[in-house]
Amino acid sequence: MYKLIIFLVLALPFGALAQTVTTGTVFDYSKKTLTLPGVNIRNLNSKKSTNTNKEGKYTITAAVGDLIEFSAVGYHTDTLYLTNLLNRTIYLPVKSTNLAEVNVEAVRMNSQITDAKDPLAEKYTLLNTGGNLNRKRMTDKVGGLNLNLGYGKYKRQQRKEAELSEREMYLEEIDENFSQNAVVDLTKLQGEDLKNFMIIYRPSVEQVKAERPYRYAYYISRAFVAWQKLTPQQRKLQDLPKLKAN
Repeated sequence: MYKLIIFLVLALPFGALAQTVTTGTVFDYSKKTLTLPGVNIRNLNSKKSTNTNKEGKYTITAAVGDLIEFSAVGYHTDTLYLTNLLNRTIYLPVKSTNLAEVNVEAVRMNSQITDAKDPLAEKYTLLNTGGNLNRKRMTDKVGGLNLNLGYGKYKRQQRKEAELSEREMYLEEIDENFSQNAVVDLTKLQGEDLKNFMIIYRPSVEQVKAERPYRYAYYISRAFVAWQKLTPQQRKLQDLPKLKAN
């Protein structure tokens, strides 16, 4: 009996600890096997923070419902909404770098080159006269068929159809990733709150198109933080401005 009591006393702190921390490993998004040491891990709820070790692993005090932020120099900051305290694998995408400015200097060209006539160019210019290469270019459009007739309208129609097809593709992607199941998994919202949240914070095609690949889980987590700051009355409105992307 005495040994059993000692065992329970010693085991209790470890059991409690297992329920109040979350662990994981942080990797480079592009190089999936490259772990990232020195990543700052911050619990936005408790304000506690830590860093990944040389193997990219971390342990931080947390509870279900907390928001954990991951940040590192040269990488996009990511946020994780904890639905459980299981071990996590986090991938951070590298920030894109801008190309250095290039100065273009003027170059003097040989006049014999710049003034030279292109016989093919002259030939196709004369073709606009109706195909008769022996007469000068005409301005009254008599004597030949303009092959460009209707081409501009056709191209505009093609572009319009392509834009509609592209928009439909993005809308299908949003429906698949910003779904009721995905939102419930991350926020645990139900009923009228779930419906209003999805109406207010549904990402637009422009948002998704501007950031590829679009991080839906990160967006939903940020949107849920903003949702929690709304009053009960504000949560019922459907004309609130949508959450801005970073």
